[in-house]
Amino acid sequence: MTGPLVLAIDLGTTSIKAAVFDGGGQPLFSHAARNPVSRGPGGIAEQDAAGWLTTVQDILARVQAAGLAARVGAVGLTSQVNTHVFVDAAGQPLAPAILWQDTRCAAAAARIDAGISLDERQDWWGAPLPVDASHALARMAWMAEAHPDLWARTDAVMLPKDWLIRALTGRRVSDPLSNIGLVGADLSYIATLLARVPGAAERLVPLAAPTSVAGHLRLAPGLPEVPVAVGTMDALAGMQGLGMRAEGDALYLSGTSEVLGIVSDRAVPVPGVLVFPRHAGLRLHAGPTQSGGASVGWFCDAFGLTPEAMAAEAARADLAEVPLFLPHLAGERAPLWDAAARGAFIGLSSGTGRAEMARAVFEGVAFSARLLLEALEASAARRAEVLLCGGGGFRSAVWTQIRADVLGRPLHRLSVPDPGLLGVGAMALVAAGLVPDMGSALALVVRHDPPVLPAPEAHAALSDRYARYLPAYAALRDLRTRQ
Repeated sequence: MTGPLVLAIDLGTTSIKAAVFDGGGQPLFSHAARNPVSRGPGGIAEQDAAGWLTTVQDILARVQAAGLAARVGAVGLTSQVNTHVFVDAAGQPLAPAILWQDTRCAAAAARIDAGISLDERQDWWGAPLPVDASHALARMAWMAEAHPDLWARTDAVMLPKDWLIRALTGRRVSDPLSNIGLVGADLSYIATLLARVPGAAERLVPLAAPTSVAGHLRLAPGLPEVPVAVGTMDALAGMQGLGMRAEGDALYLSGTSEVLGIVSDRAVPVPGVLVFPRHAGLRLHAGPTQSGGASVGWFCDAFGLTPEAMAAEAARADLAEVPLFLPHLAGERAPLWDAAARGAFIGLSSGTGRAEMARAVFEGVAFSARLLLEALEASAARRAEVLLCGGGGFRSAVWTQIRADVLGRPLHRLSVPDPGLLGVGAMALVAAGLVPDMGSALALVVRHDPPVLPAPEAHAALSDRYARYLPAYAALRDLRTRQ
């Protein structure tokens, strides 16, 4: 196909992925590289930001080697968020990036959260959002207390995509939607919130629309510079890539965590749900869990399996012997927001084997998604009749069917494997002026497979098991607090 191509890069938790798309959303190039996580006591989860840049530079070299660099007319970056890089005035990281999974700042978060009234939450965010261990303000308060020398040298606290944009273009910029909990309904930073941590406001970067130009990048020597879009967080880029365009759209992304959302202009205060500011005429109610694909990864590592082999075993499970699995291996986010929550298998018997435990993991993650979906539907004051789905967790036909059966809703899977790349690629097309708006871009690139339908008998049986999910979490929480 003639015409400009778009390069999209997604800095995820477990991998850094890239694709070059043509104007119809067909990938002409793709690449993925591991993104190692370092874990330590006290809930530490970190990554090396310099390693991100090395990987992205390798991606640019691969695009050039594939003979595509000269045809790229726009670049888009998306990334994990609630991951923070503390950088000096030259843009160099002062410490490893603190991942969204990191819970070391829970005490700092609790102190800040305790000082915020319900009225303030409603005024700032339009919903009773919590300040948890992954909130940027909690991270800044913790750094100021634990490492005052590094805090004094901190020029900016940046999200991964924004740090990469600075490294590649020299520009300091972010988008309002990625700065969860820091930005209000007017799409600007909340001054009265930031004032609760001295120096926080001065360490944030300017905001611009996701479809605006952040800067320019030369993909290879001798080529002209191309525009780089400001972009947005991976979940929102993914939801755009799934085709989020209208009131009532419901979306389900599955990666390291599960992220669900519903578009609704109505907002009913519901604890645990994130309600994003209106942007481009849409108001998104959304939430991320903590351990979706992460639970599958844990199980595969523990038993020496591939995800494909795990799915094959789960398909052979004796359903009468499947235990209940709580996927809270590193705490839980929406809608529970409990950093101290822990996972469990409940109801093991002598008839429970690896196949039954594999099936339980798939079901348990689906149960966490159902709990979140119910909260979102209450917040949005509408039912999600159909879910647009995508991400790595939906590559498994077995797991996709389990999800459809647990949720009791048809699932429309995206035809390409990486919705985040497709979504931020669409943003880059708009930023570069290659298409007029996101609606036009999404109409060009988004395609779905035929729906996966729930089986009524399976939905009824799984609903009975789901009825034990929240009580099991509550019982384990009570046991934990007695220790």
